[in-house]
Amino acid sequence: MLALQLLLRRLAEIVMKWSRLLDVARNPYRPELHYMRGPGPKWRAKYQRGAT
Repeated sequence: MLALQLLLRRLAEIVMKWSRLLDVARNPYRPELHYMRGPGPKWRAKYQRGAT
């Protein structure tokens, strides 16, 4: 009976780890889609006026 409990506990741990791994893999947040790629036209208008 004790061996069965240990087996079930280990199986539950494995299932929890797999579900956590799948949650991480399915995470819809993708920071590269929101990454600012550089200064925009307002910044250029404000700071590059004297450079030209």
